[in-house]
Amino acid sequence: MKEQLPGPYFMVTFTMPSEIRDYMRSSQKIAYSAFFRAASETLKVLIANPKYVGGDLSGFFGVLHTWGRQLQYHPHIHFVVPGGALCKETGEWKKAQEGFLVPVHALSRVFRAKFHDEMRKLDEDKYIDPDAWRQAWNVNSQYIKSGSKGAIKYLAPYVFRIGMSNSRIVSVKDRKVTFKYKKQKSDRWRKMTLDVMEFIRRFLQHVLPTGFMKVRYYGFMGSGCKIATESIAAKIEKAYDFEVKTPEYEEPPERPPMKCEKCGGELKLISIQIDDYTVNMDPG
Repeated sequence: MKEQLPGPYFMVTFTMPSEIRDYMRSSQKIAYSAFFRAASETLKVLIANPKYVGGDLSGFFGVLHTWGRQLQYHPHIHFVVPGGALCKETGEWKKAQEGFLVPVHALSRVFRAKFHDEMRKLDEDKYIDPDAWRQAWNVNSQYIKSGSKGAIKYLAPYVFRIGMSNSRIVSVKDRKVTFKYKKQKSDRWRKMTLDVMEFIRRFLQHVLPTGFMKVRYYGFMGSGCKIATESIAAKIEKAYDFEVKTPEYEEPPERPPMKCEKCGGELKLISIQIDDYTVNMDPG
């Protein structure tokens, strides 16, 4: 949150069509990397287009998310994108139109073409249903009125959360697993019961390849960019005639200590298990 910039933000979501999901599930490392490349290049190309923004140095970050509310396989990437980009030639900030970044129909077409090109380069195109290239792909662009803070608040749980938390599991009995979920745009809890093997299958399909980075940064948000965040913020404020200000950073509230569910005693973190390794957190 310390790095957030002033001005409007957008959340752009790229979703893979159902015809490609079987291939992605069986070739995750290749497909997810190609997914990131195609989607990020699509954003860069359209943001650089003078008809929309016209800045050739954009900056954004993306988070890969693979599960739906019922653990179904639903790969998509959420990108948090500032409403503008830098012009390398002039050093100016080119701001997006109010409430609008780039057209979703153009995002859809360019994304489909770029992912198809990626599959051809990797000689993976032969494994994909040809009908996938003849339909419209789903890309959504949403104006975030609350700025980056609202988008990050939405995405934060998905960075480290797994497909199903223990709190959502209602019962495990007679080789049946019952869990609760909420439908989109609804606050009412519903229940679903699956055979234990089907539940395990759904859960395991969301385990990412070892070492795969599900959060990636691009352009002036990337680690290789030498332009300071403060400099970009100043250019944005100038572009808006200083009518926007860089949001002040607020320290997150201190988390209450973890307590034992049985005795209520305070828990102490001893170690963290990461894959096959145990990281000791207690120097004593």
